[in-house]
Amino acid sequence: MRLPAPGLTREARVRVEVGPVHTLGPTPAGLRRIVPITGGAVEGDRLTAEILPGGADWQLVQDDGTTVIDTRYTARTPDGALIYLATRGVRHGPSATLERVAAGEPVDPGEYYFRVHVHLEASAPAYAWLNRSLFVAYAARLADAVVYDLYSLD
Repeated sequence: MRLPAPGLTREARVRVEVGPVHTLGPTPAGLRRIVPITGGAVEGDRLTAEILPGGADWQLVQDDGTTVIDTRYTARTPDGALIYLATRGVRHGPSATLERVAAGEPVDPGEYYFRVHVHLEASAPAYAWLNRSLFVAYAARLADAVVYDLYSLD
């Protein structure tokens, strides 16, 4: 039996604005950082929304510099529907590159690896397709935001 190869459909560009990083410090799981989410936007043909303040990224930085991403936040569509978003993923690369990223310098996203899978939930019938789809993203860290292109898996 031959199964079809997966395909991707670009759904939106997501810009997640972030505040200053709070470093909790070393824990048994790794270096824990909390990055508050302060706003942002989702802009696509089928999905447009404002990211609401109040979410966060509960990161773990491993000994080799790999950052494990764990975000949860909410967006509101123009018609008032609320959407829950959660991402899980990893960011890693050469230590000099990661230092430039951490310093807020502009760094070409091709110089490091930053990928996430995105879980979306909605109760409004117009957005029920989000509950039945799998999403992945290629991301970049800017000085004051994370930007990612959201793709649905066909």
